[in-house]
This record gives sequence, structure tokens and C-alpha cells, in this order.
Amino acid sequence: MRLTMRRGVRSGMGLVLLLAAAPLLSGCDEPASAVAAQPAPPPEVSFVSVTPQPFAVIRELPGRIAPMRVADVRPQVSGIIVERLFHQGSDVKAGDPLYRIDSRPFQVDLMAQEAALAKAEAVLDQASRHARRIETLTQQHVASEAQHETAIAAKRQAEADVAARRADVARARLNLGYATIRAPIDGRIGAALVSEGALVAPGDTTTNLASIQQLDPIYADFTQSVSDLNKLRRAFARGDLEQIAPGAAKIKLIVDDGVYSHTGKLLFSEAKVNAETGQVTLRGEFPNPNGELLSGMYVRVLIEQGIDTDAIAVPQQAVQRGRDGGSEVFVVRPDNRIAVQAVRTGAVHGGQWLITDGLKAGDRVVVEGFQKFAAGDEVRPLPLREVATGSIASDDFKVTPASVRD
Repeated sequence: MRLTMRRGVRSGMGLVLLLAAAPLLSGCDEPASAVAAQPAPPPEVSFVSVTPQPFAVIRELPGRIAPMRVADVRPQVSGIIVERLFHQGSDVKAGDPLYRIDSRPFQVDLMAQEAALAKAEAVLDQASRHARRIETLTQQHVASEAQHETAIAAKRQAEADVAARRADVARARLNLGYATIRAPIDGRIGAALVSEGALVAPGDTTTNLASIQQLDPIYADFTQSVSDLNKLRRAFARGDLEQIAPGAAKIKLIVDDGVYSHTGKLLFSEAKVNAETGQVTLRGEFPNPNGELLSGMYVRVLIEQGIDTDAIAVPQQAVQRGRDGGSEVFVVRPDNRIAVQAVRTGAVHGGQWLITDGLKAGDRVVVEGFQKFAAGDEVRPLPLREVATGSIASDDFKVTPASVRD
């Protein structure tokens, strides 16, 4: 009987310990189940709201730099070059002496013509005196009318001879001046093509002493396909684009080291199409005060050809490529779930894609956080912080932001 009670006591004590330990074990399991029951918050993504705004329609076209004026330095009289008066590759002004031809033959010719003039003037003086005397004698009926007419004719012949001799003197003096060959225009002169001791002649079309190019201002000749021009005209006719006022089109140059610092103006476009290339030539004029642009340089020309007043653009990173190779963006729907939207893009410039189809005003386009979701997931959309981005054309073309559109 004693043994039975002890066992019962021990069993009861064990039961009490198990009952006391049960709440503690259940308390350890409660936090894990509670954490597992709470859903994860939706991921945060950044978006931009689509807002139609004016964009400049800008074409990037290939071109070449051409001088505004080109003048070949040629002799106007024959002679031997005795001196070169310019530094090759330097800037010259119109009228600056470049070469000197041996002037002694021209000086001698001038002296001879001046002597001939003096002789003709003496003959004229004698003829004038004789005509006056004959006139007086005729009035006194001592000389006949025939003698009077002969005297007057001799005087007129002497006057004509004096005029001819004066022309000869002027020509000789002009040739003497031509012995010093001068620059015909302002510009930069190239290499000297003849040296001292060379015989030059004006009738030789191959005799080119040097070339001068006027480089400030300077031209940029560029080409555009006639099909692009026709598309542009049709867009103007439909009202899709606003035409820029004549003379107000601005153009920029892209050179090897970046964007040229000066803005140019469009001068004209050719009225004919190149039959071999199907291109139309356009010409722009640029200031070149520092001589950075040289004749023959290859450049890219940005030309503003119209304004799209209600264009839609999104940051470049917002546009993705789908499995079919097309362009698409992720759009946040009103219920904050992600949807895939196919779009048609124009050109990219200044960090933005121009969207020609697929988006409308008010759409929220995702630009950051793509790795956090899949299509159909719920997200927490946050507006993207505006970041100022530079644009080649925004200031000079006076359209902000600016974009290239093909």
C-alpha cells in the first residue's frame, strides 16, 4: 500500500510537470505562426506620368564644311616672280601684297607712254593755235573756208590722239600696279604654288599662284533624302507638325569632339534632286571666329524642321524589348498592378524615347524597379524625382525638351 501511493505521487507530480510545461511549449510556437501569416508588402517602383508636350522635330544629317568664298590668286601681267610677300597658311586681307613681279619693264613702258602723251599734247597745242589763226583770217576774208575746216579737223585729230595717249598711260600705270599681285578677298591663304624666279603669264589657265578661302562665316552643305522631305510636307499638311517660320530654322553641328559651340541658320535647299543618290542638298551658314571649322571637314548636322506640339516621350530606360523584338513599357494600372503595354518608338535623343503610338496622357510608366515585379503583380508606385538632363537642342532651338524624330 505504501509503494502504490509513492508511485501515484510520482505519477501525479510528472503529470503536473507536463501540464505546466505545455503552455510554455505552445507559447514558443505562436510567434513563428504569426510571422508566417503576415503578407509581404508590395515592392516600390518609380514611375513618370505621361504628359504631352512640344518637341522639336530634328534631323541628324551628314554634311561637309565648305568655304564661303574661294579665290585663286593668278597673275594679270606676264613677268618673273622676284619676291613672295606672305606666310603660307596665314590670314590675309583683301589688297594685301602677295607676290611681286619684276616691275622694270612696266616702268619703262609707262615712261614711253607718258612721252607719247607729251608729244600728242604738243601737237594739240600747235593745232589749236593754228585753228585760232585760221579762224581770225577767215573772218577777215584772208583765208578760205576750206582752210578753216582743215585746221579744225587737224585740231580734233590732235585732241583724239591726246585721249588715246592718255589711255595708254593709264594702261601702263595699271600694268605697273599689277606687277604687285594682291589678295582679292579676305581669308586664309594656302600653300605657295610658285617660287621666286618663275615666269608667269595671265593667259595660262594652269598658273595658280595660291588659293584663298574665306572661313568666317562658313558654309555646311548637307543632304536629305527626298522621301523624308515629302513625309515632312505631308505631316505639315495633316497638321501633325507645326511649320517653322521661314528664316527661323536653327541648325547645330556635331564634330569629332562634340557639339559645335555656335548655332547656324538655314540658307536654302536645292530645287532639284540628285538623280544618282535621291538626295536634296541643303546649306547652312555658321560663324567661325576661331577657325575651328575647316573646308572639307565631315560633320553631322542637327536641323530643326518642325514642332510636334503634343508629343509623348519617356525616359530611355523605361522602354524594354519584348520577346518578339518589339518595344514595350510597364504601366501601373489604377489598381496599382503592373501591365505590359506595347509601344511604337520614334528616335531617342537627350535620354528620352519619343513614343509615336501606345501611350496616352496620364499613363504611369515604370522607370525604376523592374527586377522587383512581374506582369500582374501589385506594386507601390512612387513618382520619379525629376532630374535635369541636358539636351543639345533645348536652348538653341527654344523647344524644351527637344528630341530627334525620324
